[in-house]
Amino acid sequence: MFGEGNPDAPLLLVGEGPGEEEDKTGRPFVGRAGQLLDKALLENNLTREHVYICNTVKCRAANWTTGRPINRPPTDTEAQTCRKWLLPQIETVAPKVVLCVGAPSAKNLIRPDFRITLERGKLFRSTYARAIMATLHPSYVLRQMYRQGDTSYSYLVSDISKAWTTATQLKEKSESGTKFGASQMGLDL
Repeated sequence: MFGEGNPDAPLLLVGEGPGEEEDKTGRPFVGRAGQLLDKALLENNLTREHVYICNTVKCRAANWTTGRPINRPPTDTEAQTCRKWLLPQIETVAPKVVLCVGAPSAKNLIRPDFRITLERGKLFRSTYARAIMATLHPSYVLRQMYRQGDTSYSYLVSDISKAWTTATQLKEKSESGTKFGASQMGLDL
């Protein structure tokens, strides 16, 4: 599974990997988690036509021991193997900001010891784009939604807003030729 959306988007979202519904359709984020991601995008007046969406691994990571596939996070080896497709994909889209959707993506693209619950929503320097940040995975948000007082969905929405705002500001600055330094972007170094 490659990806979809606007190939000229200033914001690229990188998820974990395809699940059952994605396997069936060949499209990223189309199951329950994808529907929640679409809702969070809409809360920011965005659709898939505004961004580009792909995954860290290009095929389904699943445990087959029961005879039926059960989704699991991709292994480090699987993520490293798929970099030969992911990195040229990022380079082709050339986003201003990469938003890692979930811990596996953040550990692959930001750093291996990334802590999603502590570091989500922070902008970092990146070799893949002008900035990179991470947000909670919609499947995690779905699991948390029934907990009283849970704010994970609001974090997802606000992280998308921050990533989009930063990406569009960087795009405008680069088109106007204006320099935009790390301190102005609020990058964590």
